[in-house]
Amino acid sequence: MKVITLCGSTKFKEQFEAANAYLTLQGNVVISVGFFEQSEGISITKEQEALFEIIHLQKIDMADEIFVIDVDGYIGSSTRKEIEYANNCGKKVSYFSESKLSIGGYLYENCRASKGE
Repeated sequence: MKVITLCGSTKFKEQFEAANAYLTLQGNVVISVGFFEQSEGISITKEQEALFEIIHLQKIDMADEIFVIDVDGYIGSSTRKEIEYANNCGKKVSYFSESKLSIGGYLYENCRASKGE
């Protein structure tokens, strides 16, 4: 089994969930973010933000590759750092925008249907 860490802005909660379901259904172990502070309006301190960055780099260390949630090509500064870190560690980097998830909503709709939505 391959271990894949999801990276990207926490404002893309639905896309994270769709990617998690899709990659899990393919037989991968998927590591995601702890919670979605941007999409859920949760405030965090600067200290917490720094801690979460360290934790997420450790999640990348544990992975064989990362899957970047880059909706409409958006990659923020934190995600850019994570991509650079993964590249420096020799990890494969895949992108939501280049996947079946993004193309025509194929997977996204299938994941929603499997959840009964």
